[in-house]
Order: sequence, then structure tokens, then C-alpha cells
Amino acid sequence: MRPIGIGLIGTGFMGKAHAIAWANAGRVMGGLPPVRLELLCDTPADKAKAMADQFGFTRATDNWRALVTDPAVDVVSITTPNGLHREIAVAALEAGKHVWCEKPMALTLADAEAMASAARKTGRATLLGYNYIRNPAVQHAVRLVAAGRIGRPVHFRGWVDEDYQADPDLEWTWRARKADAGLGALGDLGCHLVSMMLLLMGPVDSLIADAQIIHETRPLPDGGRASVENEDTATAILRFASGAQGSLSTSRSAWGRKNRLDFEVHGTKGMIAFAQERMNELQLYVNEGEASEAGFRTLLTGPAHPPYGAFTPAPGHQIGFNDLKVIESAGLIQAIASGAPCWPDFSEGLRIERIIHGIAEAAISGQRKSFGEGEA
Repeated sequence: MRPIGIGLIGTGFMGKAHAIAWANAGRVMGGLPPVRLELLCDTPADKAKAMADQFGFTRATDNWRALVTDPAVDVVSITTPNGLHREIAVAALEAGKHVWCEKPMALTLADAEAMASAARKTGRATLLGYNYIRNPAVQHAVRLVAAGRIGRPVHFRGWVDEDYQADPDLEWTWRARKADAGLGALGDLGCHLVSMMLLLMGPVDSLIADAQIIHETRPLPDGGRASVENEDTATAILRFASGAQGSLSTSRSAWGRKNRLDFEVHGTKGMIAFAQERMNELQLYVNEGEASEAGFRTLLTGPAHPPYGAFTPAPGHQIGFNDLKVIESAGLIQAIASGAPCWPDFSEGLRIERIIHGIAEAAISGQRKSFGEGEA
């Protein structure tokens, strides 16, 4: 098999994370088809060239359309602002490319549905950037729930908070406008929690919700103020298809929170708790043994929690955020080579979009939002 040609669009936070992941997936995981960092796109052209040199790409361009049709590119990594996801992804799929797209999937449900439809028609591999679910600790939690270690799951609680919009004097940006960003805290943060929740609890049956815009306007660089159109916080109470219940809450205006992404799964025999800011630990309580010795156990990740051992053979030495992107890219490479689906691909990612947009819809209507079978 010839090396898989990689095209990367965008060189910001996630663009760099994708470049690191593509360069290191084979080195870390082993046994993967080789990749070739072929073409990088950014604007202006001199920036694209400089970043291509830094990231190790062979060529650079300032035209994303040239990248998605380039015959040497097999996979397109999309790390652009949200408003470009649909146009680039559909064009790449129609050009016969596989696609790795950062979350949120799209601005609107209609855009996400168009992306999922294009993926089905072309049969190309697709993957959305929900890297937190790749954490060995989270995957172990999924296995514990599936094995019945805490009994029947009856309740889920989740929180995802950051403070990047907490300051009321922070200047207005494109993230505040629905036409450019789509949803606010739900699209930026809440979707990550939903991706974990679905793995742990299964499909959502219905929900009720509320949301708020805390800072209704923000200052413009040249004076005056502009409206904030999307939510700073959102909260939902959910019913799962299994009969279990749950709640989730997200805020982009929570002072002091840098990357709080926490969940609890309550079962009939015990409980699991996880906190992303302590991402190499999992808390487990099982109701067994002597009451005098009952309590939570801290499970520290190590080689017993794959694929941790691919990074280091030593328990407690820890893996980090960019390592999760390496795991993610390795899964896409394997899917391309084998023809097996990724999770979440565009079809599965559409379920996540339906939930976060359902929360936004329920918050506006004040009515319970119900999902049909297979929708969410």
C-alpha cells in the first residue's frame, strides 16, 4: 500500500494537534500503513509555507479547493472555523477523499445532514474530532459499564465548563454569531460531553432544557458593541431509551474552569466518576465487601488500559491531550486500510448534533424534545 497522502486545512490549535497526530500515529501505535504529510493550506500564502515547513508538510497552498482536489491527497483534515466545515467536507468527499473534521460537525442540522449524506454516497471514511472519548480511562469506564460492574446504569450527570468567555470586557469575535459559529457553549463544549454520554448510556429518548446568554453584548475593537447571538450556558435533563435519566450542563463563562469535563454514571451496584483535568484517573465505587472499608477506588491508568501501553510501559507516567489525537488519527488510518467504520463517523456524529441542537430547541420552546428511534 502506498503512503496515505495527508492534506491539512488550518494551522491553529487543532491544526497543530492534527499535524502532530498524523506525524506520530505510526511511530506510537505501530503496524499502520505509512502516511505522507503532503499538502497544507492556510492564508496568506507565506503563512501556509512557514507552517508547512514547521509541521513537516511537503507543499503549501492558500486555496483549500486546490487541496481537496489534489491527486496526491487521500485524507483531508479540516480544522477551520465551524462555518466552513460543510462546504469543505462535502467537496472533499465528492473528490473521493477521506475526511477528518473537527467538532462541532456543522453550523446547523441541515448542514450536518448534508455532510452525512455525502459520506454515505461516496463511501469514504469519515471521523469527527471527539478525542476525549479516546482516553484509556474513559474507554475503561465504558467497558466497566458494559460488563455490569456497577449494575444497571440508572443516572448520568455531566459537566463541561471553561472560562474563555467569562470576562464581560472580552472583545466580540465570530464565535458570538450564529452565522459563523452556530451554537455557543453547546457547539464548542457540550458536544464533547454528549459523545461520552452516548458511549456510556446509549441513545437519548427525550429531554427538557434551558439556556442563557450571560453577556448579551461585547465590545468591538473600533468602539461600540455587538450582540452575542448564541448561548453562554445550557442545561438539560434527559431520559435515555434504556429508561435511565440524566443531566448535563455546560458553560463557556465559568470563571476558573479551564477544561472541566466531568461525568458520573450511577448504577444499581456502584458508581463511576471521571474528571478530564485528572485525565489519567478513574474513580470506581462498588457496593461489596465490608461496610467499614467501603469507598471509592482510584484507578490509575497504565498498560492494562489500552492503548496507554503504546505510549509508555510505565503506569502512572500519564498521557496527555495530544496523545488522544494520536489515538484518534491511528483509528482513522486503520479504518482507511480495513474499510471498517470509525466512531463517530458523520452518520454517528449526526446523532450528537441532533442532541445539542435539540437542547437549544427545547431551551427556546420550553417544551420536551423527543427523538425518534435511531435519531439520538
